[in-house]
Amino acid sequence: MRIRILSAASLDLLKGKRFYELQSEGLGDYFIDSLSSDIDSLILYGGVHRVYRGYHCLLSGRFPYAVYYRIEEGEVRVYRVLDCRQNPSKTTRSLPEPGPENLS
Repeated sequence: MRIRILSAASLDLLKGKRFYELQSEGLGDYFIDSLSSDIDSLILYGGVHRVYRGYHCLLSGRFPYAVYYRIEEGEVRVYRVLDCRQNPSKTTRSLPEPGPENLS
C-alpha cells in the first residue's frame, strides 16, 4: 500500500517541527523522524485505528499528536497531523467533512 501525505498534513508537520525546534535545538528533526515513522507504520497497520468523524486516528508514540487518515483507492491518505493539546473543537473544525469532493 502507498502513503500519500496531503498538503494540509505536510503543513501541520512543518508547524510542529518549528514549535519543537524552538524548545530545543534538534528536537524539531526528532519530531519529524518520529512522526514519519508513525506514518510509515500505516503501510502495515493502516485501517486498524479508531475512527473519528470518518477518519482513522493514529496517536503518535512519542509526541502528543494524532494522524488523521483514510484508506482510499488503495492508498493511505494522510489528511491532518494535529496537536492533541488543542481545544477539541479546533480539531473538529480542522478535519474536512468526508465526502467525494475531499478525496484528492
